Amino acid sequence: MARLPSARRGHLLLTVTTAALIAAQPGALAAQEAESAFTLLGRLVFGWGTPKVAIDTPQAVTVLDQQDLDREQPRSIGDLFANVPGVQAAGASARALGQAFNIRGIGNAEQTSSQNRIIVTVDGAVKFFEQYRTGSFFGDPELYKRVEVLRGPASSTLYGSGAIGGVVNFTTKDATDFIPEGQTGALRFKGSYDSNGDGTVGTVTLAQKLGANADLLASFSTGSSGDMEDGDGKTIQATAGERWSGLIKGNYHFGEAGDQRLTFSLSRTDSDLDKAAVAQTGGSVASYFGTSDLHAIDDTVTLAYAHEGAGNPWLNLNATLSYSKTSTERDNFSLGGYCSPGSYQVLCPNTASYETTALKLENTVEMSRGAWENYVTFGAQLSHQNRFATSSLGALAFHPGGSEDKLGLYVQGEFVWKDRLTITPGLRADRSWLSPDSAAAAAGGTDQSGTAVSPKIAALYELNDNWGVFGSVARTERMPTLDELYQSDGRGAAGRTPSLNLNKEKATTIEAGLTYQTQGLLSEGDSLTAKATLFHNDLTDLIAANPSNSVNVPYFHNIDSAKIWGGEIEAAYEAERWFSQLAYSKVKSKDDATGKTLTDTPAENIALTLGTKFPDQGLRAGWRVQGFSGITTASSTTSGTGYAVHDLFVTWAPQDGALKGLEVNLAVENVFDRAYRNNLSLDNAPGRNVKLSLAKAITW
Repeated sequence: MARLPSARRGHLLLTVTTAALIAAQPGALAAQEAESAFTLLGRLVFGWGTPKVAIDTPQAVTVLDQQDLDREQPRSIGDLFANVPGVQAAGASARALGQAFNIRGIGNAEQTSSQNRIIVTVDGAVKFFEQYRTGSFFGDPELYKRVEVLRGPASSTLYGSGAIGGVVNFTTKDATDFIPEGQTGALRFKGSYDSNGDGTVGTVTLAQKLGANADLLASFSTGSSGDMEDGDGKTIQATAGERWSGLIKGNYHFGEAGDQRLTFSLSRTDSDLDKAAVAQTGGSVASYFGTSDLHAIDDTVTLAYAHEGAGNPWLNLNATLSYSKTSTERDNFSLGGYCSPGSYQVLCPNTASYETTALKLENTVEMSRGAWENYVTFGAQLSHQNRFATSSLGALAFHPGGSEDKLGLYVQGEFVWKDRLTITPGLRADRSWLSPDSAAAAAGGTDQSGTAVSPKIAALYELNDNWGVFGSVARTERMPTLDELYQSDGRGAAGRTPSLNLNKEKATTIEAGLTYQTQGLLSEGDSLTAKATLFHNDLTDLIAANPSNSVNVPYFHNIDSAKIWGGEIEAAYEAERWFSQLAYSKVKSKDDATGKTLTDTPAENIALTLGTKFPDQGLRAGWRVQGFSGITTASSTTSGTGYAVHDLFVTWAPQDGALKGLEVNLAVENVFDRAYRNNLSLDNAPGRNVKLSLAKAITW
């Protein structure tokens, strides 16, 4: 691993020391020790470039790890982001297959088209799915131990041009997360229950060391739930379903000083929803299109090689070969009698999928001179994506098939002067080649190609041991997707046609912010960290569905320009007996042509958590309030009134006695059974929900 600047090595030493302590303890106890050691902004970020602490990145970054996932007990991915400023789920509030991501107003609530404005990865594999009124990410939260959220287009350098909203990185669990120091294996059982919908989940995980240099994990989870109810006691339609997931993951360390590693990961999430809304993202059209049975499978396979180049400043290599496939199958339509070509082909039995194979190579070299510590990362990324669709009437006009080949080349530097000033320039270029399948070509689609370029420069200056200032300027371009280029309504010249003359989307973002960190503020050993960010995003040639239903018009068109601006505050306090957390976000936007607020703009919101600890008993308890203001956007379906929701949680991990090793997480969400709807959700939110999970590991 490339050598870190000394200030960051201090942060890293804290993290590594904590990790060593954690390794000696299983499960929730380890999580509680980790949480007391440093706040969210004190966690390491691996997705920015060289590893660094979140508060030291010149970008808004949040890291969620295992204790956050355990405490939230997420039923769907959207449940994870209550404490992350600027990030929400969009679409449906409670449907596992009806959610997409929204970061700073980027991410569509009603249709999930163009979700590559936010790049999502699992163990380095890029995940992408878009289908009419269906969510974009189907992975089971039980698979993951870590989520990194990098907000803003500065992440485009390492992950791909077009990441206007940012990047969300998921990391699956490892065997070493479950095996205590000095032991070789663990078998862990976990059961969870949700009172709203009578949901149950059971998970069995086997972790085993294979000699001194290898380990293997196998995990299986299965669960089901009935329909949930909102705060008024009304059923939230189509929230029932069944799901199972599995993970096999292995690591092998070898080479000089164990500086090389091979990692293999295979995961699958299989979801079955009977009588699910055809318009899975919800809204008024949910009842208009009726229901169908929906079966979705999400597969991810990665093979990663890392060479840290012990003693060699020119070598810190990472190579990842990945395969991802997400597919849906729909049948048994309640309005199947309306199945017909054109608009109502959506009511025909159909299958749709995305399949992506990718190779990413990246190397970091150290070129330090004098007072400067310098690191330069070079990379190349090659991918091939196929988009498939078919129905009982043949090809799906609203989900055109085709393929995309993409080559990306990038370079990013990190230049550190006297541990105070860090300058991070970056440049990426992606070349794309897109081709329609035979059906899309017959509808008028032709081969397309283009190049997207994303430059940036970011800097952070530490004024003293407490205060720091940071800022960045980033520009990114997003090429149109297969969906945007080739979608039609299936009626030829009598309807909307493929959109072959789309321009690239472009975004220029300026960010500026302050960081603050201190210890011993109110008591010995306590810590306070805070980060405030202002941003302004100029967008041109935004791609959106054409509202016109006129004859022979493109299905998609470019909106001339828009602006998104706002601010975020993230802060956390940790002491021996107390803890608190704050996440605040305000996003404003304007369509320059109409002057209206963009549909996907989230309401101003704040989340405040206060809690207490009883270290000797392994107990933590807390209260969280989330408040959202009212908002009016360009679409009445994504406007909303203000509300506040209260949650309670307790975590308990006995440290001795017969119950040692037991992990208990209890939470009560929406304590006062409030009826409300988030403006990015097209359904009412669930009412009061009591969540309970119990876990116990057997080790040897």
